[in-house]
Amino acid sequence: MGDASPNKAASPGWSESSSASSLDQPIHATVPVRPQLPSRKSSGTMIVPRDSSAIEEVDIPPDDVRAMSPRRTSEDIQTLGMEAREELQRHAKALQESLINLFNRIEAVKEEHDKLHRHNKFLQKYIGDLMSTSKITSSSSRNKK
Repeated sequence: MGDASPNKAASPGWSESSSASSLDQPIHATVPVRPQLPSRKSSGTMIVPRDSSAIEEVDIPPDDVRAMSPRRTSEDIQTLGMEAREELQRHAKALQESLINLFNRIEAVKEEHDKLHRHNKFLQKYIGDLMSTSKITSSSSRNKK
């Protein structure tokens, strides 16, 4: 199998048939070949024994994987913390304002409900008085006949 073409199957159990198909195409598609990875120097281990007192400084080339990791200084961390606190405070203020607006709206609806409830009671009493007055007048007019 030294000069096998990529169109032929690599399995020893399969062989090409002597009869050609009407389409003159191979039965199996070609097997894709994985591209080679570029070679690069190993980044090495970062494990240090516990009893080691000295850690050696290693000059890391710019294309090394370890050089891609972001390093943050304490000032960067403090700045990020302050920005996060300020954002949380802005969000808390927006939520408080929203809650106050919602409370004011609830109070307005409650006042409107109480007002309508009082008017409804007044109208019910008025209608009841009219009905009793109409019964009295209708009964007195029958008595006069």
